[in-house]
Amino acid sequence: MKDRYQVALSAGLLAALWCGIADTFHLITWIGFLSCSTYFAQPKAGFQGVLMTWFTNLSGVFWAWLVITGSGLVDTPLLGYLLTGIITSLMCLQASHTKLAFIPGAFIGCCITFAMAGDVTPIIPPLLLGALLGYAMTQLTALFVNFKAAPQHI
Repeated sequence: MKDRYQVALSAGLLAALWCGIADTFHLITWIGFLSCSTYFAQPKAGFQGVLMTWFTNLSGVFWAWLVITGSGLVDTPLLGYLLTGIITSLMCLQASHTKLAFIPGAFIGCCITFAMAGDVTPIIPPLLLGALLGYAMTQLTALFVNFKAAPQHI
């Protein structure tokens, strides 16, 4: 990774900024960081990567909500086990659609929702902003790389 210093600088600056924004607006910081990580792990570049991050993470939120809600219909853990198996299969199968092709993104959204006990309302804003954070990090890194490569005039 030849541009590691530029990556480190942009990631550090924007991570600190994200923490301040999340604190100011009472957003859950770690959710934004998981979404940002999804952005970097998925295969698309630019805003297409943001869209794939949103679609896969949000699909996982939906699937987990479905498991949690469905499991509460009957007072037995067996339904939850069954729903988890079915939903896991569906999260993998949804990857046949281009916008949902990053399976780990769905699992990240799902895990976030389970960690938040199915309370979806505080999940959505930092999840959406986290993907934009990843995009901003790539853009700032590119700016730093181009700045370093520019000829220096004295």
